[in-house]
Amino acid sequence: MRQIDNLTQACDPKGLTVAQLMQDAPFTCTAKTDALTIGRLMTKQNFGGLPVVAEDGTLVGLVTEYDLLQAMIEGRDLRKVSAADIMTTQPLAVRETMTLEEVANLFQDRYVTRLPVVRERKLVGIVARRDLLHGYMKASQYWS
Repeated sequence: MRQIDNLTQACDPKGLTVAQLMQDAPFTCTAKTDALTIGRLMTKQNFGGLPVVAEDGTLVGLVTEYDLLQAMIEGRDLRKVSAADIMTTQPLAVRETMTLEEVANLFQDRYVTRLPVVRERKLVGIVARRDLLHGYMKASQYWS
């Protein structure tokens, strides 16, 4: 759930923080999860990336639609491919305190569509470009 969905008063949209915009409690997988399971989860839940976490919640990677498609193109059996085999290790991540404007610039500069949100290397959420747009529109309806 996003905190921004509970917004009931005016605020400067550019001052919104990642903590207000992010989806908390995102779906995750482990490095051992097979790619077929990841693909099924991503298509069923309609999202384009899945954070990979260690047992203690530390972010260790990110599997995206691109990673799955690449494995498919290569003819790999997704039942035998693990997240560790295809994930981006040490993915770009953001902090909860970053502003909408800072993260929007990061999205544009790095050509990414979603970013894990971490606190002391532990995954606490995920924020997508769409979350920024949603938050901006929600705050703008009250802001003059």
